[in-house]
Amino acid sequence: MNFLFQAHSGLRYLVLLAGLVALAYFASGLAMKRPVDKGVRVLGSIFTGLLDLQALLGLILVAMGRFYPQLIGHIVMMVLAVSVTHALLVINRKRPSPGYVLPLIAVLVALALIAGGIMAIGRGVLSHTAFMG
Repeated sequence: MNFLFQAHSGLRYLVLLAGLVALAYFASGLAMKRPVDKGVRVLGSIFTGLLDLQALLGLILVAMGRFYPQLIGHIVMMVLAVSVTHALLVINRKRPSPGYVLPLIAVLVALALIAGGIMAIGRGVLSHTAFMG
């Protein structure tokens, strides 16, 4: 179970990195008024996939008995982050002409919820808890 905890804790850095890359791409596309290309879908999918994997590892940890009261806020925030991301990216994809605004909002809201969820368990967003003890 310690391996799963370390994987869950370490994966957050990839989630945050993918979110920041997607955020920069969507913001620059919107600011420069570039036409939407498949990069929007690819970066959105990468971010969503990593976020889904993170949520799955977290749920496995809870199912295996790693639970304490502060996790309730953490779980709620993370479920909201996953839900908002999926909903807004699907809505954008199904639009006749997808844009940069909904993906940008999806990633911004998800990153804010992720940061809040990490802080809900008393950790810093960039703390080294997985590898430092």
